[in-house]
Amino acid sequence: MPPVFAHGRLRLYLLKLLDEAPRHGYEVIRLLEERFQGLYAPSAGTVYPRLAKLEAEGLVTHATEGGRKVYSITDAGRAELADRGGELADLELEIRDSVSELAAEIRDDVRGAAGDLRREMRAAASASATQVEDESWKAAKEDLRKARQEWKEQARRAKDESRRAREEAQQARRQAKEAQERAREEVQRIAGQLQEQFAKSGGVLGSLAGAWLGGGTQTTAPAGAEPRTAADGAAAAAADGDWAADLAPTGDPARDLDRLLDRFRDEVRDAARDRGVTAAQVAEARRHLEAASGRLGTTFGASQ
Repeated sequence: MPPVFAHGRLRLYLLKLLDEAPRHGYEVIRLLEERFQGLYAPSAGTVYPRLAKLEAEGLVTHATEGGRKVYSITDAGRAELADRGGELADLELEIRDSVSELAAEIRDDVRGAAGDLRREMRAAASASATQVEDESWKAAKEDLRKARQEWKEQARRAKDESRRAREEAQQARRQAKEAQERAREEVQRIAGQLQEQFAKSGGVLGSLAGAWLGGGTQTTAPAGAEPRTAADGAAAAAADGDWAADLAPTGDPARDLDRLLDRFRDEVRDAARDRGVTAAQVAEARRHLEAASGRLGTTFGASQ
């Protein structure tokens, strides 16, 4: 029997099922059996270890309800599902092909069984050509009729499932393509807005984060120099490459910029929430932000 899922594809399909709704392990097994019209049903030894591995990777989580573990997809799981939208569409096609292959194997088995039965019937007829047809002969013909009917039903179900899988795969491809286009347009829009805002004034983005995270406190400055704030220390750390060093480059500059801005926004919000914010700090923040946007606007302008 050919494999129903290629390597790593069952993991992706489990994320798809959990993205539809939270489910316990037995429900996942039952859904997979339904999707394959009863032609394939994974064992508990196949599904539960993969759910445990997805949970260990932070892609799913579980809650206990009525003594059962109910699994739910996490934001990280949804992100992986979105990144692999095209692969998911291919998986739908693979499932359709797997259903077709399973149906073909069943059809061949039925044909083989029918052929054996016919040969047995001919042999019996040759041995008893002069005997009146008895109940065993009638039973053999009934078995053959039932076998043919079962084959026709299985072939019909396989054909219907193949058609549904093809339609779902086409829809998934369209949705994945539309999602990619929307994401690309959103990144371009945000980048354009940042570039427009950064062109209005000068500064260093790290100064704003430092001013909020440090509570606007000043550090000691040399005699005759302007007082330095914690913002200046943060800006210096950013210049040395320490700030957000844990965010490894993805190979997509627009996405890397987006992640840095998210980190910056989260740190500022956390600092404001933990320490509170005053009108004076808001005014100071505005000044730092104007300076930061101008400096980065100059950076982006120089790179064009």
